[in-house]
Amino acid sequence: MSRLAAKFAELRKEGRAGFIPFVTGGDPDTETSLAILEALPAAGADIIELGMPFSDPMADGPAVQASSTRALKAGASLPRVLELVKKFRRKDSKTPLVLMGYFNPIHAYGTARFARDVAAAGVDGLIAVDLPIEEDEVLRLPAAAQGVDLIRFVTPTTDEARLGRILEAASGYLYYVSVAGVTGTKTFTETDVAAAIARIRAASKLPVAVGFGIRTPEQAAAIARMADGVVVGSALVNKVAETAGQSRETVVKAVTELAAALAQATRKSAKVQA
Repeated sequence: MSRLAAKFAELRKEGRAGFIPFVTGGDPDTETSLAILEALPAAGADIIELGMPFSDPMADGPAVQASSTRALKAGASLPRVLELVKKFRRKDSKTPLVLMGYFNPIHAYGTARFARDVAAAGVDGLIAVDLPIEEDEVLRLPAAAQGVDLIRFVTPTTDEARLGRILEAASGYLYYVSVAGVTGTKTFTETDVAAAIARIRAASKLPVAVGFGIRTPEQAAAIARMADGVVVGSALVNKVAETAGQSRETVVKAVTELAAALAQATRKSAKVQA
């Protein structure tokens, strides 16, 4: 059983949603980024999404865009993000880790080589934001051959026909985008999210994680009552931005304190689902 499958099985047994923080690899620098990664599981992270910095992150709002810019200015690259994962795995062999980013750097790296290298580094899943399902076999097939899941999106505009096509080759978990728009700029309505999750669950047994628009412990708790996973990104990378230029300990403390509050809210919120 993969780390992702084992984690979601554990969460189902515990009757709770998982907390899934997103941070950008190499933000604000390699050493601080590693320290944040290593501290997140103790802060309550069940799964970690690690961003691959890119110069044109079209699905992201200002906060995550800025985190990519900081990381790239500090020398981040795809190989260096994979080195971060390797270093993280030296101390943590259990926490599932998903790389999230855009296809251009993966294409430049070479998809077959990328799939081999992420698996060797200890990555469990991939999210390629701008790779549509009609074309994702270029990454999905080599990743699957290495035991790495390619996570697919479902959005508020996904109709029944497209949902069926998304589910045909989906694996790991489904990422439901709670709002139409970019990360960190809008908020969700609980009624709409609940209806969307019910529709997805009627068609698939895969876990459903919800992201985009979740910034506070209260919002995390609301999603945790409905979903299998709660993804928070912009609020956490904003903490990096707010403390940039201060000591490494200060940055890590700011990020992990918010992560801990979000994780606690997620864990305390009893799930209401079939």
